[in-house]
Amino acid sequence: MDDDRQGAPDDRDDPWDTVDRLYEWLDSHNRQPPREALLLRMLKLSEEVGEVAQAVIGATGQNPRKGTTHGWDDVQAELCDVVVTAMVALRTLTPDAAGVLAAHLRRVEARATAVGEAKTVVPPTRRQASVPVHDHRDH
Repeated sequence: MDDDRQGAPDDRDDPWDTVDRLYEWLDSHNRQPPREALLLRMLKLSEEVGEVAQAVIGATGQNPRKGTTHGWDDVQAELCDVVVTAMVALRTLTPDAAGVLAAHLRRVEARATAVGEAKTVVPPTRRQASVPVHDHRDH
């Protein structure tokens, strides 16, 4: 399948390689004791999540004083920042961050797809999307 999207990821560049480089760069510029550096990396997640909230509020124009200040592309970018920050934080806790995440994803998937458990499902006809929704099955 051809991918003509601008900025499409390079298959040769594993995201975890990038995370390792970011982790090493951050550590090389760290001036905090190890424990404080670790805690500050975890706190950085809260800052990034706050930026997602700010972008959503701006994209929906919910602040009457400011109006619409962001677009949904801004929300996507902020969500990516959360993901990257979480990956770097996980890498800070363990050199096997990729393995830890993969194992966790398998557990989450197993729980989500467990057969025989009661699940609450909103019928498709009753679902309402007030924001742009991307169906990952389109690709």
